[in-house]
Amino acid sequence: MSERRVRVRFAPSPTGALHIGGVRTALYNYLFARQHGGDFVFRIEDTDSSRFVPGAEEYIIESFKWLGIKFDEGVSFGGEHGPYRQSERREIYKVYVKQLLDAGKAYIAFDTPEELEAKRAEIENFQYDARTRGMMRNSLTMTKEEVDALIAAGNQYVVRFKIEAGEAVHVDDLIRGDVKIMSDILDDKVLYKSADELPTYHLANIVDDHLMEITHVIRGEEWLPSAPLHVLLYKAFGWEDTMPRFAHLPLLLKPEGKGKLSKRDGDRLGFPVFPLEWHDPKSGEVSSGFRESGYFPEAVINFLAFLGWNPGTERELYSLDELVGLFDISKCSKAGARFDYQKGIWFNHEYILNKSAEEIAEVFAPMVKAHGIDETMERITQVVAMMKDRVNFVHELWALCSFFFVAPTEYDEKTRKKRWKEDSAAQLTELIGVLESLDDFSLAHQEEVVHKWIEDNEYKMGNIMNAWRLTLVGEGKGPGMFDISAFLGKEETIARMKRAIAEL
Repeated sequence: MSERRVRVRFAPSPTGALHIGGVRTALYNYLFARQHGGDFVFRIEDTDSSRFVPGAEEYIIESFKWLGIKFDEGVSFGGEHGPYRQSERREIYKVYVKQLLDAGKAYIAFDTPEELEAKRAEIENFQYDARTRGMMRNSLTMTKEEVDALIAAGNQYVVRFKIEAGEAVHVDDLIRGDVKIMSDILDDKVLYKSADELPTYHLANIVDDHLMEITHVIRGEEWLPSAPLHVLLYKAFGWEDTMPRFAHLPLLLKPEGKGKLSKRDGDRLGFPVFPLEWHDPKSGEVSSGFRESGYFPEAVINFLAFLGWNPGTERELYSLDELVGLFDISKCSKAGARFDYQKGIWFNHEYILNKSAEEIAEVFAPMVKAHGIDETMERITQVVAMMKDRVNFVHELWALCSFFFVAPTEYDEKTRKKRWKEDSAAQLTELIGVLESLDDFSLAHQEEVVHKWIEDNEYKMGNIMNAWRLTLVGEGKGPGMFDISAFLGKEETIARMKRAIAEL
């Protein structure tokens, strides 16, 4: 048999914001597809109409656009295997429901929710399976005439998969190896509901993966319990030769304590769990996103790639293309990956360090303008070059370096008490005279002249510099003093010094 072209899919449900765990699943699918020269398909699983949330599908597409994860085909991308929305495929599914019924691999059940509840109360740990199906109202316990009459009368029914007991089901998993489960623990899952004429996730998934020629199903560990059922369905249809290989990824765990990562963890500890900000159309609640929190998409990709996998090297910063070359799905961890959001912040800081001052200035310039400052890109870039290594996010720059653009009107009391000495006013007035005499106000020339003046007068370097910083900045922060004064220029530097001396 010729080697099949690798085809993977990401198939979210449009029920709200896309969780960061889903983003990681999509990323691993993308890396796997690109590495094998295959296709990455985007499918929407919307068979449960009661959970549909307006705007969710567009939100998911926008998230991947921002992250730079590109699909080859699917909803909004086109392709030869459509439609890619499950709600548009209902007639396709009906054909396969009939195929299973005709082959005796599935059966029709009329049990009402009340009847099922009564049976659960009667039998401890009840499940609808080979042991109990004979006591229920279904096409296995009724005549064909009875079944046809109930359907003709408009009675609602479901189609259940008929699972035989005593079979060892093997799931071939790229991460976990051969996973063996006995069919006895599986129940006769509902595959189709007459009420909305739609299949359940289990049937729709198998049919779509088969018809869309999916070769590998890479998904979260939470889907592992349904894998044996999917294997049995492939066999029931006679599709063993095209059964995809599975890979069940480790869960994303809370940053602290036990259990899987939730939105509540993010709310409590102050980090996003969604790629973009989400406005819930039902509750009106707004949830933070990585984009709006100031993360670079490359940093988020890099951070997520290492949650459950690593290339086994000391290096930690990789581009998306480099990750494609290195990724090995079999090296993914079986154990859950702790969501270390501090590491995510570290990645963002590293990307700020690695980007040029010009790139960061492009992001920072609108923030400067938003504060009513009309400044050239050249000068904004100068400030960024001096200060970008001190922040984790670009938006933190304003609080740190607004003094470059706006003269201080107040002076930090704590710094004043510590740094403003009895003779500071007299010494800085003298320094004004030194600075006024300079024709060359460059950083190097200022530094040479001022240092000589301090030495000649036997002043303390720290006292002069700390007091001078207070006059120009308003507090004890910022880069080197000559970096600041050279940027401000002679006129602004002296004006700030005079104002501060008068006030302090």
